[in-house]
Amino acid sequence: MSSHHIILLVFIGYIVFAIDKKKESFPVPVVLLLLGILLSFVPYFSGLHITKETIFTWFLPALLFVSAYQFPFADFKKYFKVITVLGTFGLIGMFFLLGAAIYAISGFFTDLSFVECLMLAIILMPTDPVSVVPILKESAYSSKVADVVEGESMLNDGTSLVLFTVVLGMLGNDESFSIMNFVSEFFLVSIGGIGIGVTFGWLVLKGLHLTSHFQYQVMVSITLAYGSFYIAEYFHFSGVLASVSSGIIFSWKLAQTGKETELRGALNGFWEVIEPTILSIIFIVIGIQVTQYLHVDYWGFILFIFLLTLLVRFAVVTTILKPFSNFTLNEISLVTWSGLKGTMSIVFILSLKGSSADINEQLLSISFGVVVLSLVIQSILIYPFSNKLKG
Repeated sequence: MSSHHIILLVFIGYIVFAIDKKKESFPVPVVLLLLGILLSFVPYFSGLHITKETIFTWFLPALLFVSAYQFPFADFKKYFKVITVLGTFGLIGMFFLLGAAIYAISGFFTDLSFVECLMLAIILMPTDPVSVVPILKESAYSSKVADVVEGESMLNDGTSLVLFTVVLGMLGNDESFSIMNFVSEFFLVSIGGIGIGVTFGWLVLKGLHLTSHFQYQVMVSITLAYGSFYIAEYFHFSGVLASVSSGIIFSWKLAQTGKETELRGALNGFWEVIEPTILSIIFIVIGIQVTQYLHVDYWGFILFIFLLTLLVRFAVVTTILKPFSNFTLNEISLVTWSGLKGTMSIVFILSLKGSSADINEQLLSISFGVVVLSLVIQSILIYPFSNKLKG
């Protein structure tokens, strides 16, 4: 990808984001994705592709950190139990249920092994509510549903990454699934990542008040976002959870200062330019790249899997949120619908594609198809759906 391509993609993305500022309920990621699909038929853009390393190493730490630090610490504390259970045990439950359901119906459409069905399930587990949270915050459910959806998304990225690593090992080495190995690896990688994020965040933020220059605060945030991620990955822990943890610590520290509003204003001046820049490149190039995998032969199976993701998510979310009496059925339905797929799912697909395992091409096509379907349908319908439930 040349610098000319990058400038053009960012320019297109900025136009789309500018429209978003003027138009209510505008699904930016979907528009970017569809533009990418259209650009795939233009020879100048058709050869563009994005790798797992590019997204994982350069883009993901920034996106994770900005979502974590912009999430008010008071809201995280308020919904801590719900967010934690949904992002960990809830996701694990969805993973097993969805994998088993896909395997049960796969024989009617294609030939997938049980491990391949588990891989498909974990690819579809991470949620990416970047296009729905702003709409939810404007709806009648704003603080509750939006905060739960956004908080869950921060944690389930790390959980799903651990699951993906385990299943990829099974797929590549014909390993059998061991619950003990999974549990031990899950806790080691997760706790290690969180520990490094919290520790590194605390150490770096000790110097937060050494100067009042806002530029320094921005530099500290960049150091936290990428430093915590790389340190955790170096020790084979979860860089995803490290970035999220450091972002939450950063948000907590900002709330303790006497100048939180001014500091957040300065930080937002930087990160709110970086975030749409990254998202513009990612979603447009994904649209360009995904076109070659969208085969008509699989769309019946893809639609069934998409519906299964919603049914399984609704069942698990209901089981978890029902004990909390302040969550109505309408709110639970909205939490379910808001769990659309996005960046992390694409990272998993690209990781699978670039791995040394013998990968079934059908698996890639089906995965891409469900992610695209989820992005398009759930993003477009979230506004009328929330209004319907509100009424």
